[in-house]
Amino acid sequence: MVAGFLLKVGYALLAIIALLMRSYQGVSMRVDNADRIPRKRGAVLAINHISYVDPVYVALATLRARRRVRFMGKAELWDSFVTRCLATVARGIPVDRKAGASSYFASVEALRSGDLVGIFPEATISQSFELKDFKSGVARMALDAEVPIVPVVVWGTQRIATKGQPKELHRKRRKVVVKVGDPISPMGTVDELLTTVKASMNELLHQVQDSYGPHPVGEYWVPARLGGSAPTLAEANMRDKQR
Repeated sequence: MVAGFLLKVGYALLAIIALLMRSYQGVSMRVDNADRIPRKRGAVLAINHISYVDPVYVALATLRARRRVRFMGKAELWDSFVTRCLATVARGIPVDRKAGASSYFASVEALRSGDLVGIFPEATISQSFELKDFKSGVARMALDAEVPIVPVVVWGTQRIATKGQPKELHRKRRKVVVKVGDPISPMGTVDELLTTVKASMNELLHQVQDSYGPHPVGEYWVPARLGGSAPTLAEANMRDKQR
């Protein structure tokens, strides 16, 4: 009971730090449809991945629905004292890619107990800023735990800190948008559910991009499809294979 209270206090402190960081960076944040996040029951949040700070802004968005989210993260985060403390306070779920069964079952158990679990189905940051192929875990977890999948799209965070580009952590007055889609019931096969989730997220992504404002031609943070200098999805996939 005491441990649970301390974790709540720790999470609140992390939220305050995140808000201070956002204020320092001059980031304006818009959250659309936070009311679509279940208020009590467990759910999988399926999130696109375009920057290192995506978890921060998605966590702030879920607080609008008075919910805390637990993210699945690389086991390496638990290797150092500082990141281990942060991950523990945030109630993160470590993922060992060489032995992922334990983290999978821990996530399913968390969902069954009523937690929100945030997952990036693409597994790694998309350098094209388009949706990459999805891993099947997001669908398998929802089916096993019998909880809905809530599609979530974040946009603008790639202008703050993304792969292969200088980090812009000082006051740049960037805009970040987080949009939540309609919950998707855990029905059908894994492949069918995965297809439904990706289609929903792709539609949300295009809606957010259309409402975001001008996407300057040639900018690194703008997808090639919109005239930016970001690599195409095929080019980005090739880069990932070469690493």
